[in-house]
Amino acid sequence: MQVREKPCPLLGRHAMKLYTKTGDGGETSLSDGTRVPKDHARVTACGNLDELTVVLGWCGCAAGAAGIASQLGEVQRSLLSLEAELAAPGDSGPAARAPLVSAEQCRRLETWIDEATEAVEPVENFVLPAGTELACRLHLARTCCRRAERSVVTLARAAGVRLEVTTYLNRLSDLLFAWARQVNHQAGRPDVIWVPAK
Repeated sequence: MQVREKPCPLLGRHAMKLYTKTGDGGETSLSDGTRVPKDHARVTACGNLDELTVVLGWCGCAAGAAGIASQLGEVQRSLLSLEAELAAPGDSGPAARAPLVSAEQCRRLETWIDEATEAVEPVENFVLPAGTELACRLHLARTCCRRAERSVVTLARAAGVRLEVTTYLNRLSDLLFAWARQVNHQAGRPDVIWVPAK
């Protein structure tokens, strides 16, 4: 069977080899072709979003019974849109063709937060990241999300970043906390309340 090379819908070119050797010196290309150091604020933000997307995939492996697997997949797709948007300065290159995360998508996260919080008792204390394995994975995703948000805020100081980008990440971290509590509740595991160590 002959395998045909398929063009990438965002990059608009054919797939390349995994190793290009162009980054051996510590630089990489943004999606508009601009060469920047690999610790550039834009690259850091995209890398943190990539890590978050991976951790959410790990959450999805255990999310079937919790009923949030499809939502996790939708969030992953939105995060790839955010990455594509941030991968080039201004409106150049693939950023101009990438689907933008909208205010409506931010509101959808708020709806999911409300649904998750209505299913559990109000939180009145600090909650430790504990309980079921899925809850712990969601808490890890929450911390990755906060780091991604911080790196996007850093990027925003030097370059324009739409409000919807930071809003989406801010809502997402709240959602991941709400989901962690919800899946523990579904499993009959109470919140582990923080008690200061003596």
